Amino acid sequence: MARHFLVTLIAMTFVAAGCASAQAPLGGPVAWDGLGQDPNKPLRNTKRMMRLPAKPDPIAERQKALNSLQPYSAAWWAVHDEIEAEEQRRVNKKIVICRACAPTASPEDHTGSLQSKKPE
Repeated sequence: MARHFLVTLIAMTFVAAGCASAQAPLGGPVAWDGLGQDPNKPLRNTKRMMRLPAKPDPIAERQKALNSLQPYSAAWWAVHDEIEAEEQRRVNKKIVICRACAPTASPEDHTGSLQSKKPE
């Protein structure tokens, strides 16, 4: 009798644990225990954001001017250098170099003329 009661109790524990771990129905509200992020709260910010008009691309405008100039003339090189400088500024804004990540240079790493040892 005690054995049947124990087996039944264990079986009911597993059934209850299985029901408790079931996923909530999709789309419905979920009971929240107050810990972590509220599952009923939408993930996105529901406020509408105003989109600003796109800024004209200065490189595209300079590229048009570059195409209209005589290739490799002085004016062409001036516009070309402006385009290259603008692209470099854009890249420099986006790139972040971690100084702690870069290996430190030791005196042995420096290149220079080879020093031969004098025979003793």
